[in-house]
Amino acid sequence: MSREKLQKLGIDLPLFPTTSVGSFPKPDYLMKARGDFAKGKISRQELEEKSRQATEFWIRKQEELGVDVLVDGEMYRGDMVAYFAERLRGFEEGGFVRSYGNRYYHKPIITGEVRWEAPMTVVWWKYAQNLTPKPVKGMLTGPYTVMDWSFNEFYPGRRETCLALAKEIRREVEALIQAGAKIIQIDEPATSVRPEELQVAIDGLRTVTEGLPAYFITHICYGAFELIYPGMLEMPVDNFDLEMSNSGLDMLELFKRHRFTKDISFGVVDVHSHVVEEENVVEKRLRQALEVLPKESIWVDPDCGLKTRTVEEAIAKMQALVKVAKALRN
Repeated sequence: MSREKLQKLGIDLPLFPTTSVGSFPKPDYLMKARGDFAKGKISRQELEEKSRQATEFWIRKQEELGVDVLVDGEMYRGDMVAYFAERLRGFEEGGFVRSYGNRYYHKPIITGEVRWEAPMTVVWWKYAQNLTPKPVKGMLTGPYTVMDWSFNEFYPGRRETCLALAKEIRREVEALIQAGAKIIQIDEPATSVRPEELQVAIDGLRTVTEGLPAYFITHICYGAFELIYPGMLEMPVDNFDLEMSNSGLDMLELFKRHRFTKDISFGVVDVHSHVVEEENVVEKRLRQALEVLPKESIWVDPDCGLKTRTVEEAIAKMQALVKVAKALRN
């Protein structure tokens, strides 16, 4: 069904389409530029030029590797929540909190009614898409995760906050579709944080996606999936992009007990390891997936965003998964 939906949208993908979750490591020159901008040494225009340079680098690199559905690499973003909070009305910047490892972000504070005022990602998506004939995913952070990773000082509760955000994020989705985006990924990594709130996350995504003409993906990673599966299948998306390799493919046991009913972007390389997987390791993981899932439903990608790896590691991991996917098509 999802393959038919893609074809109706004018996208014809091969068996085992390859993609990436969203982020790639920022080249050294961009990291330096971001630091210089923070210190007032360069202008925003100069920073954006370096971001465009890095975006083009990753588009060209994905084309060279033979990736089927491309991402812009998120060169223009810092944190996946703070970026959007800075561009939506109703937020203020909070203090630093640790997200994972040694990475920190300014935790946003919702102090007023949240409002979408202008496109937040469309210019960057259009820039990336104009560089390639291959489809480029629109990339957003979903309402439940933005709510969960922010302080709320305005709305009466978490559900109200999530749904208010969802209405405004939908406007960004509509802007992406109007610009030409046909595959849109809405990241919701916080989905499994509070299993009792699964319905809130589902209702938020429904508000974002319902009735819109696009192929929707949601990315969820590193959670207690056994507490939200199979209920999470009610999320109104076509494809779940899931971390699989870091947890030893243990979700396949859940799929054996209750059939997985959507397309899946199956993580075959671990983004939290510096080790570049051998092709036989990637192939073994993909063949294990084929024991449980129909081949027509499987996309092939990394566990999560590759921004924590070096440029060389990210390229090598993508190269391994693309080679295996292409080999198995035959």
